[in-house]
Amino acid sequence: MTTVETMRAMRITRHGGPEVLEAATVPVPAPQAGEVLVRVAAVALNNTDLWTREGAYGNPEDPQALSGWRGPIDFPRVQGADVSGRVAAVGPGVDGDLVGRRVVVDPAIYDSGGPDANPVGLMGSERDGGYAEYVTAPAELVHDMTDSPLTFDQLAALPTAYGTALGMIERGRLQDGETALVTGASGGVGLALIQIARARGARVIAVSSAAKIEAVREAGAHEVLDRARDLAGQIRAAAPEGVDVALDVVAGDLLADGLPLLREGGRWVVAGALGGYGAAFDVRRLYLHNAQVIGSAMHTPRHFGLLMDLARRAAIRPVVSAGLPLERAAEAQEELARRRHVGKLVLHP
Repeated sequence: MTTVETMRAMRITRHGGPEVLEAATVPVPAPQAGEVLVRVAAVALNNTDLWTREGAYGNPEDPQALSGWRGPIDFPRVQGADVSGRVAAVGPGVDGDLVGRRVVVDPAIYDSGGPDANPVGLMGSERDGGYAEYVTAPAELVHDMTDSPLTFDQLAALPTAYGTALGMIERGRLQDGETALVTGASGGVGLALIQIARARGARVIAVSSAAKIEAVREAGAHEVLDRARDLAGQIRAAAPEGVDVALDVVAGDLLADGLPLLREGGRWVVAGALGGYGAAFDVRRLYLHNAQVIGSAMHTPRHFGLLMDLARRAAIRPVVSAGLPLERAAEAQEELARRRHVGKLVLHP
């Protein structure tokens, strides 16, 4: 049991730019019944951190409304969804043998307790996250990774990016031998999609900026296309028989341009809107070709369990770009927003 009473944390008290991240000394949270207390070793950054801080998610009634991942945020809020660390203490009803184990926290808040539950909240948005020395989490969402050869930084890179990627691949039903198109390929989710799709036996065509093509190819893509050139033409040349599954975090105009490039029965899976959240397309491309457009928000508990199994075997190895101390969280978020790096940025409390 930890005897520390206070801890350092980086939190937001309102929506805004990086300047709203503030350092604070706050009480160490006490694990409640069914919870564990994790001493944070590493917390990875995600676009969700930026958009939650900015309040950029909107809501169904008002797309311009300031909102966290799934609604208004209770301020102050400690950010950070992606946590690896060691269990420091357990609450009532939790096996004490977990203390000292290396763990990864599933950051999702689910709508039910089943293996196919949907995420309806996120650590760092709807509850306090890992931009701190300690964080609490439900014991059933804490996965023992003591036997994994991955480092704490690599483990922290897994939950949101790789969880989102595996959720997309599972919902898109990507199979061995199929052709997958990956957009935004140099980002955290994009690199995860490449690695997991390759592990499935798929042929991977990735889309990236020219400056990052070699890094994306090194991550495992079979072909890498320059997003600044005639993208539809490049995709047709790379996949003349069509794409089986598009794994898309860009959306916008790409969705309309890309649907005709699917094979019969193809699936276009959307899990982001880096290119804009407004999209219009010809619905005939759906019903005449038995195509599907599938929304994918993160992962289910079953997906996350599959991801942890991959990580224990080191079948995937996240790329970590840089690590910074917790107090430089605002600087790290600014660097994330510039999108000049390849791989994950990680904070060390």
